[in-house]
Amino acid sequence: MAIVLGIETSCDETGVGIVSDGRLLGAALSSSMAEHARFGGVVPEIAARAHLEAMVPCVTAAFEQAGIAPSDVDAIAVTSGPGLATALQTGLAAAKAYALALGKPLYGVHHLAGHVAADTLEHGPLPPRPVALIVSGGHTSLLLLGDLARDPIVHLGDTRDDAAGEAFDKVARILGLPYPGGPAIDRIARDANPEAIPFPRAMLDSGYDFSFSGLKSAVARHVERGSRQAVADIAASFQEAVIDVLTRKAVKACLDHGVDTLLIVGGVAANGRLRQVAATRCAAAGITLRVPRPQLCTDNGAMIAAAGDLLIAADTPPSPLALAADPSAPLTRASLNPHEEQWSRS
Repeated sequence: MAIVLGIETSCDETGVGIVSDGRLLGAALSSSMAEHARFGGVVPEIAARAHLEAMVPCVTAAFEQAGIAPSDVDAIAVTSGPGLATALQTGLAAAKAYALALGKPLYGVHHLAGHVAADTLEHGPLPPRPVALIVSGGHTSLLLLGDLARDPIVHLGDTRDDAAGEAFDKVARILGLPYPGGPAIDRIARDANPEAIPFPRAMLDSGYDFSFSGLKSAVARHVERGSRQAVADIAASFQEAVIDVLTRKAVKACLDHGVDTLLIVGGVAANGRLRQVAATRCAAAGITLRVPRPQLCTDNGAMIAAAGDLLIAADTPPSPLALAADPSAPLTRASLNPHEEQWSRS
């Protein structure tokens, strides 16, 4: 039973987690979001500096919570892509240092596979064949999964332009709401009318791909026309349009592929209205819905440790210490070990 230290630094949050056999032993998180707010988005250099300053305190806090010593760890897992180049490099350098100092194997993990693995900390082992909807600031994808640690990941659909979380941030800026936009819109929309404005549902009946750029533009045009409607109603109507498309396509993917379990993961999965609509539509379709608690939806180290835990259990070869950051790594497998592809075919 391995104990895995996980490190996540793909964007603006320094996450450290310790996982063993699907159980979260300890975790710590430090966010530099407040430092980016005045710029309306993440500044890579600021994020990298914040990771550097927060790394050791977060690792120390995670070990204190877990009640173990660094020498008790069996492996180090780290996000090596995708993400901001300088941010990834900071976390990868720290993970290599711990692996070398402790004499433990290193596992490079795909950030999005980490989001999927986070669900194991909430609901236990993944079912043999689920559909996963990943919704975050940089990614919106519908995936058909097998064994996350062993099998290739099949993309059913992806966003053709803005990711859902990116659209939330841009629309929040249009409406004069603070950054990050997702939580701001979620809060203001709770007591508003989601049917106030019939915003478009792009590509609703066209396969499994997504497009949110046109919706963002529709909101901008509505505001530019001098609408007298409350900002909360505009925000709620925008949010409803995004969630309507996400949940309809996700449920359709499950039904079309004979899948009885839907996972929704990623930062936008913390959205209360998304969780509510998804639960209603999955129940009506006879589909089991699994969504991690909000703390496990946003970027965190526990999800990377959970992915590493699965890779070790599957006897995946560790990554070399020469492992490089890959800011635009495609999601084809959970492991970003350059030798893993050869191992999977053997």
